[in-house]
Amino acid sequence: MANEGDPIFSPISLPASGRKVRNRLVKVSLYEHLATLFGGPPNGYHFQLYSKWSAYDWGMIFTGNIQVSPQHLCLARDLVLPNGLPEQSLRTFRELASAMHGEREQQPLAIMQLSHAGRQSPIILGGRFPFTPPLGPSTIRLGSSLKHKGILSDLLHRIMFQIPRSMSLADIDDVVNGFVRGARLAAQTGYDGVELHAAHGYLLAQFMSLKSNQRTDEYSCTPSNALRLLHRIVLDIRAAVPSDFILGLKLNAADYTDSGEVTRALDHVRTIAEWKMVDFIEISGGDYEKPDFLTHSASPSVRQTLFAEFSLQALGAVESIPQGPLILLTGGLTTPAQLHGELTSGHAHLLGLGRSAVLCPDLPARLKQERTADPRMPFSQQPDLRVGDDAWHWILARLPRINLLGAGVAMAWYVVALRRLTTPGSLLRRPDYTVRGMGGIVWMWAWFGPEVSRFHTGATGWRFSLVSGFVVVAAAVLVWASNVMC
Repeated sequence: MANEGDPIFSPISLPASGRKVRNRLVKVSLYEHLATLFGGPPNGYHFQLYSKWSAYDWGMIFTGNIQVSPQHLCLARDLVLPNGLPEQSLRTFRELASAMHGEREQQPLAIMQLSHAGRQSPIILGGRFPFTPPLGPSTIRLGSSLKHKGILSDLLHRIMFQIPRSMSLADIDDVVNGFVRGARLAAQTGYDGVELHAAHGYLLAQFMSLKSNQRTDEYSCTPSNALRLLHRIVLDIRAAVPSDFILGLKLNAADYTDSGEVTRALDHVRTIAEWKMVDFIEISGGDYEKPDFLTHSASPSVRQTLFAEFSLQALGAVESIPQGPLILLTGGLTTPAQLHGELTSGHAHLLGLGRSAVLCPDLPARLKQERTADPRMPFSQQPDLRVGDDAWHWILARLPRINLLGAGVAMAWYVVALRRLTTPGSLLRRPDYTVRGMGGIVWMWAWFGPEVSRFHTGATGWRFSLVSGFVVVAAAVLVWASNVMC
């Protein structure tokens, strides 16, 4: 067993809700790609997956991002909040919460992550008919701020991402109500709390970013207005849920080369801490234009250093504020030495693991049992994310570079690895390391999971399934084209 004084397994209290996290290990959100086409409720794949994680000693377990709008998905197979609160939908969300809690005497805290993709919701895959633009703070297309992107990159951005429609005040009210509805559903179906996704360039982050928000009204990106939308949502959620309901945020640690942006981000952290309504702030980074949070070209150590530097500054910004939120560091944590180092050096209060939780769902148990192992060794073998053999690499290296991320080679590989954990039974299926980057892209999309959901579309019959499947595959080809030339 682990030493009694091991900081990783020490409990810590959440300041706003008063709940206690039994240890510092958090299975953070991952893109799962397990729901029905064009979004739907949790299903048997989710239940099997989360029952694997809950069998081990995680302090908190987060769902993947659950979209509050069925017309603003990420990549077609997202979990989506139901329209209204039909009993069947409540049952599936309740069953997922039960799977996350598991059957251990000391259960992990189950956290639902709520998200809205905004302008980063792609055409067709995002759940909208062609020529229907997504919502955004302003009419600024994704990719328009990129420099030296080239003709092909610009073309793919124009194909995949439309110019968003600038949101009216009524649209903003609808978004606020969507997040509050999600928090109510979470509280009603047995979750311990929610995390609001205000990172990775999604809608809440778009309102906080100068490159996507050029409004001049009360939701502009000025220092006094940039957090207005987020504050409204936090305030309304706190009024709608029990006092011991956990509320966290996910924020970006981005634009490190621009000291002004770092200062601005830290100002946001301080302001949020002063609300005294938030339990934790998860530090991650990047967006679809600067994909530090997904990129397969940056090593885990680079990402870990990138996020840890900002996490240290964020912790310093909140530590003098009474009832300030805890800091949850996510990104590139791959060894026991890194976990201990981040806690003992004061970089974070909580440690978020996503991809490592796919490679090692039983990671907490391993940390307790393998005390004699070299702490500098990774938890598990890292995947080979090369797209193909040396000849294929030689060809790709000579093609024009395209910055559009799409699904991401790394994300696709981990989706396939994660899917192996959905197999019924008590045994953990380890990743298939013979699958490389190209295999991940192929097998992520070449999967016939749940049927098309009637939950949102109301459609029936094989014709809709066939047509929608064809459209999704066609859109996925465009995503694949952008990936192989990233």
